[in-house]
Formats: sequence, structure tokens, C-alpha cells
Amino acid sequence: MTASSVEPNRRDFLYIATGTVAAVGGAAALVPLIAQMNPDASTIAAGAPVEVDLGPIAEGQVIKVFWRGQPIFISHRTKKEIEEARKVSLASLPDPQADDKRVKPGKDQWLVLVGICTHLGCIPLAHQGAYEGWFCPCHGSVYDTSGRIRQGPAPKNLPLPPYKFLSDSKIRIGEEDTAKV
Repeated sequence: MTASSVEPNRRDFLYIATGTVAAVGGAAALVPLIAQMNPDASTIAAGAPVEVDLGPIAEGQVIKVFWRGQPIFISHRTKKEIEEARKVSLASLPDPQADDKRVKPGKDQWLVLVGICTHLGCIPLAHQGAYEGWFCPCHGSVYDTSGRIRQGPAPKNLPLPPYKFLSDSKIRIGEEDTAKV
């Protein structure tokens, strides 16, 4: 007569252990398979567009994101910063450019810049300098709230990357806005 035991025995333990090892091994094999579906670093560095949600950025705040390995400053400008940038005489600027030509139409509060000083490639600090824009501590270049050079050795304004608004609170950097407003 054979008696069936309801208590686990050694064979039950081996079945459970083998199943667990197989499940962990299967999951470990899936990780590189899924990871290989992401674009590689050279594709991203070559300019894959970057989407940025503007919703969490408070008025007066500047954030930094990276596109093509470059820092991109996104500034949510205050009304005061916009007014100060607009009242500057273009004749007084070393690299004259109107503020409204440095932002998208109807989106004056959002300024998107490549955060690299045009003098020697340093990264300027936000909300610094005599014009409360950007200040490059390496050699003293001072930019205003529109990213235009005002003082110092930098020859040009902070450059503007190609970008477009996907909605009122989202932009894509790395893609030129083709819509005419």
C-alpha cells in the first residue's frame, strides 16, 4: 500500500527551485533583448529629438536638459524679464537680435538656448551678472534675459537650438518648427 503524503518532500523542493531558477534566467535574458531596442548612444548624440514637459517649470526657473551632448537651457521667463529684454536698444548690442526673434510667436515666456558660451565654450550660470540673465565665470561674458551678449569677450549671443511646441506645455528639441504663425 502506498501512502500519499501531504507534507512537502525533497522532490517538491527541487521542482520549485528549478522553476524559480528558470524564471529568473528567463527574465535576465529578456533585459538585454529589450535594452537593445533603445537607440544607441551614437544615434542620440547624432541629434535624436528630445521632448521636454514644460508643466513643472515654475515661472522664473531655468532648467538644463541635454541634446546632442550639449546643455540646453529652458527658461520660463517672468513678465519683468520679457519687458527688460524688449526695451533694450538693438544698437547697444554687440550681436543685435530682437527678443521676439529669439522666442516662438505667442510663447514669449519660454526661451530655449544652447547653454554654451560663444567665447570659449564654457557653461554660463543662470540668473547671474549685471543683466540677471547668464554669466560665464570663466572669462566674464554677460548675457541678458534673452541670451544676448551684453558684456565680455563672447562675440555672439547664446545660440538657439531647433525646437517646436508640440502643445502648450511640451516641446521637442531637435526639430525645427515649420508652422508659420
